Parts: sequence; C-alpha cells; structure tokens
Amino acid sequence: MYRTLAASLLGRRAPRPRLPPAGLRRGSGGCSRWEEEKKEDGVKWTQLEHRGPYFAPLYEPLPDNVQFYYDGKPLKLSLATEEIATFYAKMLDHEYTTKEVFQNNFFNDWRKEMTSEEQEIIKDLDKCDFTKIHRYFVDKNEARKALSKEEKQKLKEEADKIQEEYGYCILDGHREKIGNFKTEPPGLFRGRGDHPKMGMLKKRIMPEDVIINCSKDSKIPKPPEGHKWKEGEKDWQKYEIARRLKDVVHKIRAQYQADWKSKEMKKRQRAVALYFIDKLALRAGNEKEEGETADTVGCCSLRVEHIKLHPNLDGQEYVVEFDFLGKDSIRYYNKVSVEKLVFKNLQLFTKNKDPEDDLFDRLNTSILNRHLQSLMDGLSAKVFRTYNASITLQEQLKALTNSEDNVAGKLLSYNRANRAVAILCNHQRSTPKTFEKSMQKLQTKIDAKKQQVEEAQQELKKAEDEFKDTKDAKAEVNVEKKKKLLKRLEEQLAKLNVQATDKEENKQIALGTSKLNYLDPRISVAWCKKFGVPIEKIYNKTQREKFAWAIDMADEDFEF
Repeated sequence: MYRTLAASLLGRRAPRPRLPPAGLRRGSGGCSRWEEEKKEDGVKWTQLEHRGPYFAPLYEPLPDNVQFYYDGKPLKLSLATEEIATFYAKMLDHEYTTKEVFQNNFFNDWRKEMTSEEQEIIKDLDKCDFTKIHRYFVDKNEARKALSKEEKQKLKEEADKIQEEYGYCILDGHREKIGNFKTEPPGLFRGRGDHPKMGMLKKRIMPEDVIINCSKDSKIPKPPEGHKWKEGEKDWQKYEIARRLKDVVHKIRAQYQADWKSKEMKKRQRAVALYFIDKLALRAGNEKEEGETADTVGCCSLRVEHIKLHPNLDGQEYVVEFDFLGKDSIRYYNKVSVEKLVFKNLQLFTKNKDPEDDLFDRLNTSILNRHLQSLMDGLSAKVFRTYNASITLQEQLKALTNSEDNVAGKLLSYNRANRAVAILCNHQRSTPKTFEKSMQKLQTKIDAKKQQVEEAQQELKKAEDEFKDTKDAKAEVNVEKKKKLLKRLEEQLAKLNVQATDKEENKQIALGTSKLNYLDPRISVAWCKKFGVPIEKIYNKTQREKFAWAIDMADEDFEF
C-alpha cells in the first residue's frame, strides 16, 4: 500500500522557519542563530528538542442514519472499512473518482482492509453506493462554514493551542517555528497527472511508525498514551554513540598506550585488554547465552592456554597466536603482530601461570566497562566494535569502489569491503553444503555464456566482412546489431564471473551479521546514492524497513 512520510521534523534536519521568531531577529538585543559560529560541513544542528508530531485525530464513526449501500441494500461496515469508504465518498464530486486507475487501486486496497465477511459480499465497486455518506460530509462542511464568529474564534483558539504546544522546537538554544508538525491524515493518494498509484490507500501514521530525531541531551517526547515510538530510534542512537567515539578515540588510544608502562598491574592488564578490543574487535567476554555450556570466552576471560607468544614468526616480530572459542562457539584463530610493549606485558601476565589460569587475573568485564564509561558516556566494548566495523567499511568502500564499474562490479567491491569487516569481527561460517553444487551450476552458466560470446564474435566478423564487400546500408545496420548483441553478452558474462568470484571469496564468511548489527546503515545508503546502486541490492525489504531512518536521513556525502 502507498505510505506517506511522517512529519518533517522527524527527518535528518530540523525544519527551517521562514523567519526567525521575533525575539531572535536583528535589533532585538540578542544574537541570532544566523550570527553564531558556523558549524562544520554536514552538521545542521547540535541540539534539538521538540514535542514530537501532532497526530491526525482518530476516526469518528458515522451516525446510524448515514448508511452505505451495496447492490441497493444498506450494509453495516466494520469501523476500519467504513473509514476508508468515507475517503472515497468525500471525493465523489471530484474527477479522480471517474478514472479507472483510481477506482481499481482504491477498490483493491479497500478490500485488503475488509473483514472476511465483507470481502464475501463486496466484490464489485459498481454496486457500491456512497451517496448518503457523501451528502453527510457536504452538509457537515456547509455547517462549518455557517458557524458564528464566536464559534469560529473558539476553533481558532484551539488550533493556536496546538500550534503553541507542537509547532515550535528548541534548536541550538533558540525557539524556532516548525514548518510542518502534523502527520498527514489517512486518505487516498491523488498524485499529479495520471499517476499509476492514484487511489491507493494512505494509511494512518501511528507513533509506532515514527522515529524521533532529537539530541541526546534533550527531553525525549512521550508518545501518545498506549503507544510507543518506532524502535529505529535505538539503532540511530547506537550508531551516534559510535560516531562520538571518533572524536575521542585518539585520546583513549594514547591513554591505554601510556598505561602499558603503569606501575599498577591492574592498569597494565586493562590497557592491553583494551588494545585487543580496539585493534582486533574482540568481545569483552561473559556473553554466554542462558544455558550455554560450551567453553566460550571473550577478551577479559582469556586464559593462558588461549595464546602463544612468538618473538619471531613468519618474518614478523612480536606475534601473538590466538586460539579460542568465541560467541556461539565460533573458533577465533588469528596470528597478530602486536606492539613490543604489549608483547612484553603478555610475557609478564603469563609468567608462573598454568595454562588454565586467567590471562588477565586483575580484570573482569565490570571493571573494564566502568573504565570505558569514565572515558566516554555510553562507551562499551561493543561500541568499539561498532566504531571499528563502520570505519573499516567506509575506508574499504573508498579504496575499492570504481565509479566506472557496472552495478555488478560495484557490488563485488561492496561485498569485499563488508568481507574485511566480517574478518575483523570473526564472523565466520562453515562452507554451505550446497556450495559445490551451486558453483557447478554457475560454472555451467558461465561456460554456456562464453560459447554465446564466441558465436556472437564470429557473427560480427561475418557481418563486418559482408559490409566491406557490399557497402550496403542494410549490411551496415546488421553490423551495429551484432555489435550491440556482443556487448550485451559480454556484460552478462562479466556479471556471471563476478558472481562466481563473490561466492568463492565469501563461502566461509557470514556477511549478514556485521551488515545488520555493526555497520552504520547510513554508510551503505550513502554509497548506494553516490554510485547509483539500487538500495534493494544491499538490503532486502525487511532490512529496508528496519533501516528506513537511515535511507531517509543519509545523502551521498554522509561520513561516519
């Protein structure tokens, strides 16, 4: 069904007032927002507080004496079906309701909202009689026009009260008027010209459809009683916290590097653990699911037996060899060259310990998380993981994407960038049982396509030879046709080869986990918009609904 966007204040930017409020204009004795220091590119505001949108009033049922008729007989409709019937009835005197596309779209969407009993009865729009409902609203409109001056003033005062409560926001400390604070009421889509969606149902926007966009330090508006805001707010906040880490991460790294030389063993262990969480995207630990009995560990719960120290290995110095079971019993195996001081500290931490002893015996997740909170509000090991995953994706996309590639080539670059993140986060999987069979099928397609390309090349050569001999106009047209066919077949072959490469490279990598849980979706949305890749190539329908806030918010210049 056709859906409308929520009120403008829910998007990426706060709506711009046409004029600054009187108290903020020049000459009022204060400094207007337009005279304040300019923000860096891409930053529209740093503080935003508002009341939330004003929702369209709920439907009021028709009086008992106003009836809908089907096939000449009155028919009592369910509340939802009746409301949609009123949308059509109100437009009976409009040209739209005479158009076949409008009628068909309306009737299809209306039937979807009917009860099963109503669907059994109402099967033909031509048998529907909305005239009594139409007359009711015409009379109601005339009565509104005939209101006394006092009654109209009362209505105006009620509207002013709503405007005062919902129509202003606090933007960077200034009270500003919101351009549109009301959600669009439900109705039938009209569109311009002969729009193919005309007549489709625009459903009522509910609080559960709305993602609230405001600053972290503001008072979050309460949803109407019995409702809640859409969960996307949590997603957005999660990635905003990770983005804030960008501003302090260099300071944090300098601090934990200094702590490698601390006189306190507790600080040294904490600093080395934090280095692993930052550099290797390790989980903090203590993340077992309820009832899980496998010997799974995270950074803080590593034991001596989980690492081997190699002063030199494979041409590299200070190599740590990790081997342990992580979350969901996924094996983490990695050989990493680390800083010399980290290596020396690990030698110290393992000295005189048995294999089953804790590597970080002065540290646990509670201690680590309290420390992280002291470094930045909201900081956790998972925030580091989200930050490093998102930064890695953004950097890899910049390095790997070729704007001259076709969509298939760009998607290969995207998956390679995502693969780098999945490897960082240890998102592995066993090779699917059907992998060999699917690869054989794909190879058969590639071989067949190669044969078609070879045949097309031969056909083109024949056509070119014929044109050389005859100089005939028809022969020239034939040459162009053969060239186009060859080009199309070559593009199809290239696409199949890209698919094969992509499958082979990712047969043991789970790309979906990081994409859905650790990568700021605005990075992917911006990349799609910048390079002309359809968003549905990256996110399926369910994922697009989950990340609707990001699709609406991010433009092609978004930077994490």
